[in-house]
Amino acid sequence: MKGNLSETLETKYRRERASFFRDLARLDRRSFLRVATASALAAASAGMGEFVGSFQPVEVQAQEADGNRAARPGFRFAYLSDSHLYVRQKNDRFANALMRAVDDINHLPEQPDFVLYGGDLAQLGQAEELELGAAILGQLKAPLRIIPGEHDWYYDMGEKWQALFGSPNWSFDHKGVHFVAVFSVLEEDFWTPRGMSPMERMKTVAGLDNRLQNPFTVGEANREWLRKDLENVRNDTPVIVFSHSPLYKLYRNWNFWTDDAEEVQAILRRFDHVTVLHGHTHQLLTNRIGNIAFHGMLSTAWPWPYVPEGLPKLCVEMNRAEPFNVHDGCGDGEVVVTADGLCDKVYHFWNRDPMVVSARYVASDGTEDQPPMANAGSY
Repeated sequence: MKGNLSETLETKYRRERASFFRDLARLDRRSFLRVATASALAAASAGMGEFVGSFQPVEVQAQEADGNRAARPGFRFAYLSDSHLYVRQKNDRFANALMRAVDDINHLPEQPDFVLYGGDLAQLGQAEELELGAAILGQLKAPLRIIPGEHDWYYDMGEKWQALFGSPNWSFDHKGVHFVAVFSVLEEDFWTPRGMSPMERMKTVAGLDNRLQNPFTVGEANREWLRKDLENVRNDTPVIVFSHSPLYKLYRNWNFWTDDAEEVQAILRRFDHVTVLHGHTHQLLTNRIGNIAFHGMLSTAWPWPYVPEGLPKLCVEMNRAEPFNVHDGCGDGEVVVTADGLCDKVYHFWNRDPMVVSARYVASDGTEDQPPMANAGSY
């Protein structure tokens, strides 16, 4: 499997992505804004927060209890996250990286059932940044699902993001699995007492470790929305949750933290199998709390170092990034969902071999199917 994935990435990178970049690079500012506006209007009218198109069944390989590989009906979806786009005139590096990720997904051997974007599309929440992201994501062949991050939200409190993409909370059922997205980067008002402007508020939230902002929460209203959404979902239905921040307490000093995480976990505790996929941390990150498996998504912009304390024991660190290679430690990926609702998380690193963190590894508490360990740890 590893060899095939590596070959696929190499083929896509060398043979097929160049024309995609050339076409977008040829756009002048006026033409680009026309594309961005058209994508925004399409998102608003068709609803990028809603599904379009149909799903095709995919045969995936699942790990049987006896260790043999056997064909099972299942499906897969792709993900990308944390592109942190500036306006194109200021910095096109992050835009080029997002285009690369879109091209990766468009040239997968089989198209995923859908694509999840895990938040922080913009860097400073500016309308042009979000419109640029909408234009690039509009090139995806598969249907898009998207959630906001704090960088998308705190300039105008989510006004532009919602105009483009709809509600930050949504759910749907697909092939026996219940998917639900919940807004997880709510902050109590720290800006009004300090008399901050919208940009000062945005830059403070974007700073993460400045100690001026309040910790992220899901918040009472969003927790109540989640409870109501799950009321009629059976306990044995697999549930997959999308959030931007990790729905557990990892490291408060960097706001890798959701303050009411335990209350959210309590809502999810009755289900047999729950998987949470989150952005924000820019790294391969794995955790398990009771019935809930947690997986972090890669960033297309830059990788983060690992936290200096409190790293979950199941976390398989990725090698630290090469400082002279701007794309090292970045990438996108896929999630393979088996018939029993468990998830194999595939990390497609752009400059490294892919890595799979399997459901079997998480379910066995790390005793089985261990991924390769890092040989160059975080600084």
